Amino acid sequence: MNSNIVAITLENFQQVVLEDSKFKLVLIVFWANEVPESAELRDKLAASVASYDEHIVLATVDCETQQQVAQQFGIQALPTAIVVKEGQPIDGMSGPQTDESIKTFLDKHLPKEEDILHAQAKQLLIEGKASEAFPVIENASKAASGTASDRADITLTMADVYLQIGKISEADALLSTIKMVDQDSEYKALTAKLELANQAADSPEIKALEEKIAQGSDDIELHHQLAAQYSQVNRHEDALVLLFRLVQKDGSDTLSKQLLIDVLKALPDGDPLSSKYRRKLYTLMY
Repeated sequence: MNSNIVAITLENFQQVVLEDSKFKLVLIVFWANEVPESAELRDKLAASVASYDEHIVLATVDCETQQQVAQQFGIQALPTAIVVKEGQPIDGMSGPQTDESIKTFLDKHLPKEEDILHAQAKQLLIEGKASEAFPVIENASKAASGTASDRADITLTMADVYLQIGKISEADALLSTIKMVDQDSEYKALTAKLELANQAADSPEIKALEEKIAQGSDDIELHHQLAAQYSQVNRHEDALVLLFRLVQKDGSDTLSKQLLIDVLKALPDGDPLSSKYRRKLYTLMY
């Protein structure tokens, strides 16, 4: 039995229908063995909501043994299913159902793929796991792109992830797409973080090293220091460009090669920069 399936009785009626529905949707399906279509609907609904235990409870009512419960809902025919939210029925269906009609009904109430991924990404950010959140929010954005709705909430979370992993220009581009109506407190907080990130990315230490190298210094140690500074402020691509040039210039420069690999390891899973520079390094070596 799935963890989000419960059989309703008079004893647990109040807990499931009135209390549990304050926190999750409760989908109640009424069935009886003497009506095979109702048992079939029960089983199809159970399979359909099995992976949504955080969002919905499937409550089954055996009308042969729980007639009083069925009467409280005024059930007159089987199969019947209703959706309850905060103790009140908000939707329902009755009569024999096709797989398509069941899917259409559930699609109105089950969370979309992008919503689940978005929630996962936000939780990872709370846990300080921005690199792990990166592929998740990317997938959420891709899933939402095929819908008609404007998902500013997903865009803002993606911008937050980008800021935390150092994709400053990408975060800036995303924030520039947010419409005036969606420029809430979260948006304002992110624009402030963007400004701070821009300042950190162009620190006096970085500028001083850039100037020395621009003046023609061949000191590899200076290049390594600048690459390290770039990496610390999440300017990973600048660090990779600098280090790859060193490796390209001198194939025996194992320290530059190791630093380049270290920067690649620091990138989040799925970052295109990682694939790009691993290919370049492989081509250079072989």
